[in-house]
Amino acid sequence: MDPDAFRRYGREVVDWIADYFERIETLPVRSRAQPGEIRAKLPLKPPETGESFDAVLRDLDEIILPGITHWQSPNFFAYWPANSSGPAVLGELLSAGLAVQGMSWQTSPACTELETHVLDWMLDMLELPERFRSSSAGGGVIQDTASSATLCALLAARERATDFVTDREGCNRPLIAYGSNQAHSSVEKAVRIAGLGSERLRLVDVDGQYAMDASALESAIEADLSAGLTPCFITATVGTTSSGAIDPVRAIGEIAQRYNIWLHVDAAMSGTAALCPEFRFVHDGVELADSYCVNPHKWMFTNFDCDCFYVADRATLVRTLSVLPEYLRNRATDSGAVIDYRDWHIPLGRRFRALKLWLVIRHYGVEGLRHHVRRHVELAGLFQGWVEADPDFEVITPVTLNLVCFRHRGGDATSQAIMERVNDSGRLFLTHTRLDDRFVLRLAIGQTHTEQRHVEAAWDAIRAAAADVAGE
Repeated sequence: MDPDAFRRYGREVVDWIADYFERIETLPVRSRAQPGEIRAKLPLKPPETGESFDAVLRDLDEIILPGITHWQSPNFFAYWPANSSGPAVLGELLSAGLAVQGMSWQTSPACTELETHVLDWMLDMLELPERFRSSSAGGGVIQDTASSATLCALLAARERATDFVTDREGCNRPLIAYGSNQAHSSVEKAVRIAGLGSERLRLVDVDGQYAMDASALESAIEADLSAGLTPCFITATVGTTSSGAIDPVRAIGEIAQRYNIWLHVDAAMSGTAALCPEFRFVHDGVELADSYCVNPHKWMFTNFDCDCFYVADRATLVRTLSVLPEYLRNRATDSGAVIDYRDWHIPLGRRFRALKLWLVIRHYGVEGLRHHVRRHVELAGLFQGWVEADPDFEVITPVTLNLVCFRHRGGDATSQAIMERVNDSGRLFLTHTRLDDRFVLRLAIGQTHTEQRHVEAAWDAIRAAAADVAGE
């Protein structure tokens, strides 16, 4: 594809995306494709000769689009926000066009230095502790996801707890990790990958608001110490996936310091709320953490993947993950004057993710980002009020930010039937969780173009579905 053809087709692709953004509201939010349906429409064998780009775009419309669940729809209220924006998409295009490998400073100085700078910007925007700034002993890096951030934090915690001999002696030390029973599934995956094993993950009880019970955590630590085990890692969650609960980070941090245990704070979605001064309570106690992460690809208009991961002591992380073969040696690395981000995460290769985050921040400005976060929280409050005013529904957990957990008073079967009916309609998409073994509906507000009319329409659809279910 020569530059002229690239320009022509590139314009067509950008036009296609712009048209998609304009019509997305008219499309069924959840794909109606059946298992195997998309593959059945694709040729069994790859083409022997190249095809026209027009044919590709035609198949995009006729084959691919029907198999898409539209995460960017303003009527997408499922799971969690994964919002994108025009600046983020353009930043992704620039990253793909440059196609640099940012594994070390030498491989593209701008890739490294822009990332370091933008991570320091994020620190200021969220008012995170100075110990995470690049000019301190700590610093930040862009990971792909919070799952990778948790794994890297756990690996560093494992090595710190064993004086960096785990890799030589094998993972046979009796190390223990802790998280609440509402913590993300990535915590269990991390303990498996790190070699601790699921049986060495303690899932701590929660309080009435589904936040970790700090006294139960300390009791679990004391019991493990008495049994000759070595506590090495605690995950505190700021905004659990199921209910949006915020663990008491300060109390947990004091316990972690008392027992010299690595504390990682997972603020994947809810950390973004700290853009607004009035929501910075979500970060109370974060200064006691050894590591922290937040996902701009959830609620800060930066398309997936983009996780901002910070450590208070980068030397521990680098020592844990650094492997330096001869073919990667260079004068800049040997000088110690630069950051080589290949030592901050699992892969060697890395994309220029900072570009899209940089474009988003520059386009919206901090005040623009705050406006949207505040509006989403306000809309969640409106929805909460409608649910509370309806005698047939109830709100299950306190609504702190942009997630509302609710159910029909008719019970689990009724709530599930309502969810299935509204999802099958294509008008919106909801998902559920279980809290105290009850089927609970979740409405997460945070998509880029969601407005009050979309939330009102969702509530109307939910009530209509409830009436239909009651009449069956």
